[in-house]
Amino acid sequence: MTPAIRIAEAAGIKIGIHPYEHDPTNQQYGLEAAESLGVPVDSVFKTLVIDLGGSLKTRSAIAVIPVSKTLNLKAAAAALGHKTATMTKPDKAERITGYVRGGISPLGSRTALDTVIDLSSSKLENLYCSGGKRGLDICIGLEDLVQLTNAKLAAIAR
Repeated sequence: MTPAIRIAEAAGIKIGIHPYEHDPTNQQYGLEAAESLGVPVDSVFKTLVIDLGGSLKTRSAIAVIPVSKTLNLKAAAAALGHKTATMTKPDKAERITGYVRGGISPLGSRTALDTVIDLSSSKLENLYCSGGKRGLDICIGLEDLVQLTNAKLAAIAR
């Protein structure tokens, strides 16, 4: 059981737990999940760690977007009340969240991080995201994910 699953269960939120066979040579984690689980690619979301601010005093946050899209860093920064954002280096993202790249979940991060979820998620009743390790996705209601992460919804993907 991962921290992501424990967080949801402790809150009494019903989630679907969907393990799948991860191919270690595949770096397209979200697309692999969609294909393996047989679900629409636009219902699978990736969790990206970003750094906000351009000074020495940066802080990290989480952006959750469909795996088929790319992150608009400027829009994500603005949604979180900042002017700029950059992608966090993978080793720092792993250190901050406690998860490995390709298995970073928006739930159960080692450090509490501000979170923004792409507005396209509002068209879905449930979405799939990493359950906290490669080869494991969870299916969760958008309202439940927003509640657990205290996330904002904004148009951050293109």
